[in-house]
Amino acid sequence: MDTIALVPNNSLIVETPEEGRQLAVTLARLIIKLTQPDEEKRKQLREVYGNDAMMLIAIGQTVATEFATIAAANNYWKK
Repeated sequence: MDTIALVPNNSLIVETPEEGRQLAVTLARLIIKLTQPDEEKRKQLREVYGNDAMMLIAIGQTVATEFATIAAANNYWKK
């Protein structure tokens, strides 16, 4: 299995909240890829969770948690 960099560029520091949100989505996707490395299986599962409101909410919560961590690391973008 290929090594997956779970934190791109080894940093949570980004310039803007928008970049923080994008990084949060990336981190969530990377952990899913690490948890289920089989691409074909992930495609099959996408059909399941893509049609389940509770699973979609759980995905949103995962991204929100990642974003909260990134925002804190960036001192909430306060100058």
